[in-house]
Amino acid sequence: MKLDVDGQIKIEEAEGNGPVDAVFNCIKLLVPHEAKLELYQVHASPRHDAQAEVSVRLAHEGRSMTSKASDPDTLVASAKAYLGRSTKSS
Repeated sequence: MKLDVDGQIKIEEAEGNGPVDAVFNCIKLLVPHEAKLELYQVHASPRHDAQAEVSVRLAHEGRSMTSKASDPDTLVASAKAYLGRSTKSS
């Protein structure tokens, strides 16, 4: 995975228990953190463009953050949601 982290391009690879887990593990290597995944949901949009709509909730030190993202590619939508592209705190 290649990711722009604060203006610096970083490249990393990781394995996981499936492709989404591998993406999340890669992000953890690129942007180290201790948050735990509490929720992962994916839905297909009812629109004709078949967007994957992904919700992710991460928890750390008693706080949780939910983020949603959409993309035609489920892995891209998952990465965007995990990185908090459209966030709501709870």
